[in-house]
Amino acid sequence: MTSLNHDPWTLCDILSEPSEVRGAPLLYFFEGFMDAGSAGQGVVDFLLDAYDHEPVASFNVDALIDYRSRRPPLTFEIDRWSDYEAPSLVVYLLHDSADNPFLLLHGPEPDFAWERFTDSLESLIDHWNIPVAVGFQGIPMGVPHTRPVGLTVHATRPELVFDNRPMFNEVTVPGHMAGLLEYRLGQSGRDVVGLSAHVPHYVMQMSFPAATMRLLAGVEHATGLSLPKDEALEEDQKRVIEEIAAQAEESEEVATVVESLEEQYDSYEEAAENDDMLREGRMPTADELGEAFERFLAEQDNKKNDDKKNNDE
Repeated sequence: MTSLNHDPWTLCDILSEPSEVRGAPLLYFFEGFMDAGSAGQGVVDFLLDAYDHEPVASFNVDALIDYRSRRPPLTFEIDRWSDYEAPSLVVYLLHDSADNPFLLLHGPEPDFAWERFTDSLESLIDHWNIPVAVGFQGIPMGVPHTRPVGLTVHATRPELVFDNRPMFNEVTVPGHMAGLLEYRLGQSGRDVVGLSAHVPHYVMQMSFPAATMRLLAGVEHATGLSLPKDEALEEDQKRVIEEIAAQAEESEEVATVVESLEEQYDSYEEAAENDDMLREGRMPTADELGEAFERFLAEQDNKKNDDKKNNDE
């Protein structure tokens, strides 16, 4: 095991360095922040179950984790302590279905030293010439489970954004490691893509496999990896849909919420089909805003004229 550099305070140790790590894309997911529907954790579980994985780098969790805020499990048997599940923040090397190598960073979100951690990961990215890093998670949204799962794609360069239809213009959220990492790496000119699957807010506390499948498709698009569909995920999603349907039958309140969200979703989709800005997922230009405002005023004038005509009659 060797440190990435000679700084005694370095946070990253290289465990092994097979040739495949150089030039491989990096996927990352940190436990501890928002992950509605366990969508991001589902991606990690799928990848580690589907492919052999070898640890190639690790981070010093003693310098990063607050043990008292999330105490690791310690097992006691009869008259002795028999096991300790130490937290770990590890980079694994995997190969996809076409034998393409990729890296997966997974573990608890650091509690401390965010900037030092970001610097260490940036050094590792440079050392292994990693072309792109991709983070992923589930976020709660006011959407129905009966419609396709939406995806918000964000990146450090506009050219990296794909299949995107923004749901909001600007929002401020609590800081988190995945977001800071994307921001800092973008500042230094590196390519990072973030994927956020839209999970119905009323199922955010339960597993929602459809969001995991949507993230896996997004990872494929962002990296070019070949990740097969998982029949177990599809079966789990069918089970979830059946459970929600049963709850809707038993509760008029649940049924009303779902129906209302379906109407909102369909109205938005219909509007998007007739609006270039919504369909293309971009902000309007000044000219487009002016044209839209002029159309609005014209429609208001027409409405007033129609109302006046009807009153005269």
